[in-house]
Formats: sequence, structure tokens, C-alpha cells
Amino acid sequence: MTKLLTYNYIVLNLKNWLSVSVLAIGLLPIASFAQVRVGVGAAPRAAAPTPTNELTNYADPKDYEIGGLTVTGTRFLDPNSLVSLSGLKVGDKIRIPGEAQGSAIRKLMDSGLLEEVELFATNVQDGKIALNFAVKERPRLFRVNFVGIRKGEQESLKDKVKLNIGKIITTTVVKNTQMSVRKFFVEKGFLNTKVKITTIPDSSRNNATMRVQIDKGPKVKIHNIQFVGRSELDESKVRLKMKSTKQMRFGRVFSPSKFVPKKYEEDKQKLIEYYNKLGYRDAVIEKDSVINNGSKTIDLVLNLNEGRKYYIRNIDFEGNYLYPDTRLREVLGVRKGDVYNTEELEKKLNGNPGQDLSSLYMDDGYLYYSASPIERTIEGDSIDLEIRIFEGKQATINRIILNGNSKTSDHVVMRQIRTLPGQKFSKTNLIRTQRELATLGYFDPEKIGIQPIPQPDGTVDIEYTVEEKPSDQIELSGGWGGFIGFVGTLGLTFNNFSAKNIGNLSSWRPLPSGDGQRVSLRFQANGKQFQTYTLSFVEPWLGGRKPNALSVSMSHTVYRQYGLDFYTRGARGATAVGAYDNTAITIGLGRQLKKPDDFFTLNHSLTYQRYNLNNIDLFYNGYRNGRSNNFTFNTTLARNSVDNPQFPRSGSTFSVSGSFTPPYSVFRPADYKPSSEDRFKFVEYHKWMFDATWYQTVVGKLVLSARAHMGFLGSYNKRTEIGPFERFVLGGSGLAGQGVFALAQDIIGLRGYPDRRVYTADNNRTVDANQASQGGVVYNKYVMELRYPVSLNPSATIFVLGFVEGGNNWGSYKQFNPFDIKRSAGAGARIFMPAFGLIGIDYGWGFDALPGVQKANTGQFHFTIGQQFR
Repeated sequence: MTKLLTYNYIVLNLKNWLSVSVLAIGLLPIASFAQVRVGVGAAPRAAAPTPTNELTNYADPKDYEIGGLTVTGTRFLDPNSLVSLSGLKVGDKIRIPGEAQGSAIRKLMDSGLLEEVELFATNVQDGKIALNFAVKERPRLFRVNFVGIRKGEQESLKDKVKLNIGKIITTTVVKNTQMSVRKFFVEKGFLNTKVKITTIPDSSRNNATMRVQIDKGPKVKIHNIQFVGRSELDESKVRLKMKSTKQMRFGRVFSPSKFVPKKYEEDKQKLIEYYNKLGYRDAVIEKDSVINNGSKTIDLVLNLNEGRKYYIRNIDFEGNYLYPDTRLREVLGVRKGDVYNTEELEKKLNGNPGQDLSSLYMDDGYLYYSASPIERTIEGDSIDLEIRIFEGKQATINRIILNGNSKTSDHVVMRQIRTLPGQKFSKTNLIRTQRELATLGYFDPEKIGIQPIPQPDGTVDIEYTVEEKPSDQIELSGGWGGFIGFVGTLGLTFNNFSAKNIGNLSSWRPLPSGDGQRVSLRFQANGKQFQTYTLSFVEPWLGGRKPNALSVSMSHTVYRQYGLDFYTRGARGATAVGAYDNTAITIGLGRQLKKPDDFFTLNHSLTYQRYNLNNIDLFYNGYRNGRSNNFTFNTTLARNSVDNPQFPRSGSTFSVSGSFTPPYSVFRPADYKPSSEDRFKFVEYHKWMFDATWYQTVVGKLVLSARAHMGFLGSYNKRTEIGPFERFVLGGSGLAGQGVFALAQDIIGLRGYPDRRVYTADNNRTVDANQASQGGVVYNKYVMELRYPVSLNPSATIFVLGFVEGGNNWGSYKQFNPFDIKRSAGAGARIFMPAFGLIGIDYGWGFDALPGVQKANTGQFHFTIGQQFR
């Protein structure tokens, strides 16, 4: 065989790092005649030997036809694929010596699969030449060993440095791994990290182990930060803007003083942006120095040139034909003498939907509007601005494109969209549509995309992209009630149900879905003593044309009261001494209003409840037997403008509701005295509820939530007493399901106090457990929370919170005092998972003693699942 060309790993390295051209490596001659073999492993055959100098004679190259192509040395790679990769084919004409063989070798080496390639002529006869590529494959990664660091750091590195087993080990892989490992530790403050990588081959399997030796060195901290040239701003404010770059001081825990180059560069940029916001448009960091004090600390010196503070003198507009300058100045809200703040100016031009200058134009269809502020004149500390406006033409919406709604039907999405074909383009309607899609609960709020696509004819297509998320919920919980012991709950809620597809078995996955209807089933029980069953259905768009919501719900509850033998013999062996059952049905109709704005809704409903009491003790003035009928008309006016139902950052909710029974007493004679069993045959009352919540981002992701709640229960005249039904029960987590008392009451939480124990009786009478659980006729509650998100992932939205709240519950209006509240404070966390709803845990501390209790309560843990704290 005659060796024509060799290209190995050393040559590859020279090519990569020293830029030595492969063209400098020519055909390698041999000193004697070579034995010619046909293929690899074939027996020698008689043939006229071809002198080596004929194949390697640069002065007299010859043309040959490729008669055969073979590859030897492969273990994992396909020889035919390598031949194809070389670019040579049987039957090709090549010149030897020539460029063709060098090009073939380079193509194989550039693939990164091979460590060495040699090209041999195995047979030359009758103007044909047989070629063989003798290759050596690069080793594949078998194992990665991190040496010199803790086990926890090794696990973190494996997640950070993606090295797949079986990957071919190239120089690039080694260098990238080395840089990634060093970057990992530099970002943690180990500036002097050294990384050495050794590959340990296993020739028997063509594998190799990568050994990564790491020497972190000590963590480098910032000893001192010096600001040279600072005079206009207070040093404490300047240091505060360097949020991730802090110098060492005693007691620094939450903002460590480690030096991270990436964070340092970001903080320098933030510092200049802070100066710019205050009007120092020329502020720059002329130079900065990192002074090494050894291996553990550094000093930072920043040389600042603050420049002067600038103010706005005049603002003129150019290119505006639709609106006069006076109107534009009014919307812009920038006055003569204001500090020149480019960030705030840009926000007023384009960054505040509904209130900025762009909304003035874009809400009227001017999609192509743009405004560019130009500094026309700078005199002393004053700047004259010229805002150049391009109004363009009005754009009409042509098409709506939906992507990503694989489960939810198009018509369910389309009825929430405020930008319809034929309408003028509106920026405000785009933002509102994004909110409406988020509040559906079917899509990930963080991944709702809106893309206007201008068309050549002056119209615009709008593409909405959504990502489905699980929206059905399962409630599976247990709790301990003070009166009936353990209570288990099983609930199923299907939030995107489709009633019309019930007969279509192919749509059952596991139930028919996609039409935006909601079906809920709930069962709660502790065995034979207490069971409740609930079924509800909601159609949010009755008729499909307008957002008129139809709701129907039914429930049935059974409660048996046992004597003392219940605690010794259990429910199976004990005899019930009393029983109670309640059946309820509600039909409601709600609609969205357009005035005062379309965030308002109005809901009406009719409810019928039947209560059967059989020797059951309600602890209410001897009322133990009888049948009560409760016909109620309910109406609620509500407004909801929150931006995200799971973790609101802005907006508010408000509702006021009234419930009214027929005024039976008006038609009764003044001397009417019913029997004890007929006292509440027809329940009579009027009930008012008020709830309001406000959300505001404080800084970054920190959100303030403020809430107020009030409720009033009254009678139509003095002759009619307020019965035991629909009263307010305050305290604890607000969980219902504690026996007979929870069946006809509003259960309101007040963290930091025991369940159902916050109650103030008339004339400050001693309050026992039964009286408190009987409930009050008026209550109020105030809450303030600071919330911070840990994860906004739609599969598990998690946030932590701190709270202060106060409230009280009164047995009569004579004692009512909205400022006499029981105060508490504490902290907690919320986890929203689509399958289970909202899960919450809080620890609250009550500061005030309850009536009948000598001292204030100690701390209380509260746990809820599937409900909001009210």
C-alpha cells in the first residue's frame, strides 16, 4: 500500500490554534516500492508494482479514475457515511498528487468525529486507483468526575454543565467545559478558580473519563468601594443603587459582599441610569479600577463625572396634524421646569397603556404612529425638546389569528377578544384582551403573546398565541372540626367543560371539554354523622352572543346529633338524639355591564332552602324542632380589574350584594305569636355584604394588597327577630364544614384567633363557645398584605406573604363599633396548583383578648385548600 496523506489530531490542533493550513501538508513520499493490496485483508495478488515516486511526483501528476473506496478502523461510525462525507465517489476522476485527496481528508476531520485519518492507495492498475481511509475515531464520553469540590456543588455543576454521556470528546468540548465550570464559580465570588481537565481513555471500548480538577480558592469579597468625583448625590443613595455590589461591613447577611464581575457591570449601568433619572444626562463612569488586596479581598474605585443637572424648558411638536400642541402637552403631562428624565419621558410617550401619548393615536387606529424626542437646544442647565411625530394612516383589523389553543375551542377565545375584524386598531383593546385571556384560567398568563402583523393594503392582522395549562381541579382534604371530629372532603371541578359534546364519546378526555362551561361536584362527610353533597353548573355565555352567565347549583346536607354513647360506641352503635337536613337550589343570571365601564358585572339569583330540624340543638333560644323555608332574592354589583387571577400585581376588585327574603311580617297582624316550631317556618331577613380589594406593585416583584370586608344582617321591623340563619361567624382559617353551624352561616377567617371564636355579645355578657358559634349580625374586617412571588410557573404558582389584619363580630347593632377590632399579624405562603386550587398556610398572632378570655391568644397555625382567605 502507498500512503498518500496523513491528517491526525496534532494537525487538527495546529489548524485550530495556530491557523496552520492543511494545504501546507503535501503528499508524503516513501523510500521504496510498496506492496499493493486490493482492499483490506485481501490476499496478495500478482500485479505490477507502482513505484511510489509515480504517485507522489509533483512535477508530473497523473489522472486516475477511482475504482474503489473503503474505510478501515471504524468501531461505531458507518463506513459508507464517512465515504459520503469525504466527497469522493467511485468513478470520479482525480489527479494525484492533487487537491482532491487533501480536500477529502479535511472534510472528514472537520466533522469532528475522527482523531486521525490516513489515505492509502491499495491498488493502482489500468488507470484506476483504489483508495482506503484508515481512521481512528475520537473517544466518547463515558463518565465525568468533578474533583476538589463538595458533593452539593458537584450536583449543581452537572445541571449547569450539560455533558451528555456518549458525546464525542473534542477540543471544543474540553475548552467549553473548562470555561463553564470557571464561570459557575466566578459567579459565586470565587474569582481565582482554576480548572484543569484530563481525559482518561479506555482503548478497549473507545471511551474516556473526563476528570475535572477544580481549585476554587477563597471567595473574594469587596473590602471597600470608593466613589471619586461624587458631590451632587448623597453617598448612601449612590451605594444603595449598587444592589449586588456591596462592601464588607458587620451584620451584612442578605446582601453579601462577594464580587461578581457580571453583577458589577450591571450595577454600574444601573448607577448611571439613576443619575439620568435625576436629570444628570451627562453622568458617566470615566474609569473604574479593581485593586487586588491579595487572594481574599479587593477594593473598587469608580471615577464619576456627574455633570450638571438639566431641566426641561420648552417642548414643541412637529408633524402633528390630528391633534393640536395643547392637547398633546396635556396628555404628555410634562411641564416647563420639570427635571429632564429620559426614562420618564419615554414612559409618557409609549410606556403607560391608556394614558400615554401612543394610546391617544393607537386607540384611534394609528398603528404606525411614532414619536421621537430630539434635544433641539441645550443652554446652561435648560433643554428645549422637539417631539417629532409620525402619524401615518389609520389601520383596520383584517384577521384574527389564534395559535396554541389545542383544547379550548376557538369561539371561547374569540368571545374574550376585544379586537375584532373591521374595527380600528386599538392599543388599549390589545392590553385588555391580554387580561381577559389571562382571567379565563385556561392559559398560562405569562405566555400570552400578541403580534400585530401589518398588511400591504393598510390593514393589520393580529396574532394571539396562548399556551394551554391544566385548569380542572381536585379537592381532597381532611380536617378536624370541633363538634363532629374528622371531616373529609372530595371535590372535582371541571373549568372548561362542554355540555354539547356529552354524546360525542370521542371528545371524552376524560370528559368533554373546550366550551368554557364549569361543572363542580363536591362531597364532604365524617361518616354517618355528617354528609353534604353539592352539584353546580355555570354557562358563562348563555346563547353564545353576549356574556350572560347562567348558573344552577343544588346541595343536600344531613347532620345527626348523638348522645354521650357516640364517644364510647361510635356512630354505628350509638343512637341519634337529633337530626338536621338542608336542601338548597339556586338559579342565577349575570351579565357584564358597559357603564360605568365594562369591568362591572351585575348578577341576580333566586335561592330556595329548606331546613328540617328534629330535636336538634342550634343553641338559639330553644329552637330545636320545625321546618324552615328560605326564599331569597340575591343581587350583586361587582367590578374586577386585576391583571392576573393567581398573582395580581395591579388592579382591584369590588362587590356589594344584597339578599332579601319576602317581608312576611308586613302581612301578619301585630299580635301574631307563632308556636316554637313555627317561629321560623318562613325565614325573614335582609342581608348586605361589602368586599373590596386593591393591588399595587411597591417595588420590583413586591406587591401590596389591601382589603376591607363588611356584612350586615337585619330584619324588616322590630317585631321580627333575626333568626339563627345566615349569621356571620368570625375567626381562624375561615373553613366551613364544622357541623350544623356551618350550614346556614357565612364563615369568615381572622388569622391569629381560634376558629369561630371572635364574637362580642350585647352588654358584654360572658361569651361561651356555643354563643360565639351561633354567629353575629354585623361584622367588619381589614387586611393588609405584602406578597412576593417565589415561582410564577403556571403548574405551581407560589408566593410568600406578611400580613396585619383586624376584625370583629357583634351580636347586636347596639354594640357595633367599626374601630373596636381584634388585631393580629403574621406570615404565610400560598401555592396555586391547577389540580388543587389555592393551598395556604399561615401563622398568625392575635394581640387582643376575646370576650370571656382573660388574656390574648397565643399564635395559631391556619391551613386552607381550594379557597381564598376573605
